[in-house]
Amino acid sequence: MKLFLLDTLTERELLSEIDRIGADRRSFPYFSSKGETLLASAKGLDVRAANALKQEMLSRGGDIIVHRRTIDCGVPETDALLIGTPGQFTRLLEKLSAMPYWGLAEFRTALSTALRNSRRRSWTLSLANGRKLPLGTNTRVMGIVNVTEDSFYAQSRRLEREDAIRAAMTHFEDGADLVDIGGESTRPGAADLPPEEEMARLVPVIAEIRRLHPEGILSVDTRKALVAQAAADAGADIVNDVSGLRFDPDMAKTVSRLGVPVILMHSRKTPGTMQESPAYDDVVAEVWEELETAVENAVREGIGRESIILDPGLGFAKNADHNLSLIKHMRAFATLGRPLLIGHSRKSTIGRVLSLPSPTDRLEGTLAITALCAWRGVPLVRVHDVKENVRVVRMINAVRNAS
Repeated sequence: MKLFLLDTLTERELLSEIDRIGADRRSFPYFSSKGETLLASAKGLDVRAANALKQEMLSRGGDIIVHRRTIDCGVPETDALLIGTPGQFTRLLEKLSAMPYWGLAEFRTALSTALRNSRRRSWTLSLANGRKLPLGTNTRVMGIVNVTEDSFYAQSRRLEREDAIRAAMTHFEDGADLVDIGGESTRPGAADLPPEEEMARLVPVIAEIRRLHPEGILSVDTRKALVAQAAADAGADIVNDVSGLRFDPDMAKTVSRLGVPVILMHSRKTPGTMQESPAYDDVVAEVWEELETAVENAVREGIGRESIILDPGLGFAKNADHNLSLIKHMRAFATLGRPLLIGHSRKSTIGRVLSLPSPTDRLEGTLAITALCAWRGVPLVRVHDVKENVRVVRMINAVRNAS
């Protein structure tokens, strides 16, 4: 007899094993639900609901971590961490349908939504002229073009128009799925740029790239409604707003009217002030909650939920420890049901971990995070070095898709 351990199997791999072993294919759903342990974090549960959930999870072979005074109702409410397989959670949901009290109906809805969203693996965003941007099957690479003189990574600065156009075309040639073009630096401490100057930098560049590459997918990195409108008129397909539509009160209405996809990034304050002692009690939970609010605000303004991409905003109002926690727990944001973008390229967190003060030396750290994102199936990564990151993503995708 021989015995060895396997990593977590994809559904396709599990089905292949069922066939290889000679088991009945009808058993697939039963085994699939046992293949993974999930951790579900809940905040502010009524202590009576927490006690009921503890009993129900234990009876199904799972468990739940709650406040030590939960058992005697010594606290009015508790946060909780539920531990179980997808199958155990599914059976819990079935039982909760008969328990509409103590806030358990609300809990059931939240858990059901989180599980459904976390299973989603593909999205298709509609672009101008009938084009589509499919996301989720394999990680896609967004290249960066900074039409600026003061971005944090000096080698990315392309203030001269022809230089910026050439950089974008090179990104496409190197395998970028889309290119993000910005005219205002949003590095820590950066000052705001007047919209007229930002438009003067961006519009000619976007228009010429669109002429040279009609099918290329372009996003515009801006916080300003006037700039977003001008960029879309010039040929930009997507608006990438690092303020999550908070900076300009007209931005949400403009994006809604344009009908283009939008990237909502998490941040606090402005680039000029965001790194002044950023503080969180629970960075993952707070960023999650603020992104959820950003989505709901966008939808209220008429932006289609299916047009939204989310970005946790590494380096924006966050220190290195915050950024590392967000990278480690990227899965949390999948429960919001929208595709995720990670923008980590050459950022200061890599410099701190690897003791590399210059962004010039941070390529390997960038590639490491790109590999992690690709392995976990993050739909989009935003990077300076397209050729190298595309190669990493292709290699990781080949391993992930291997039988």
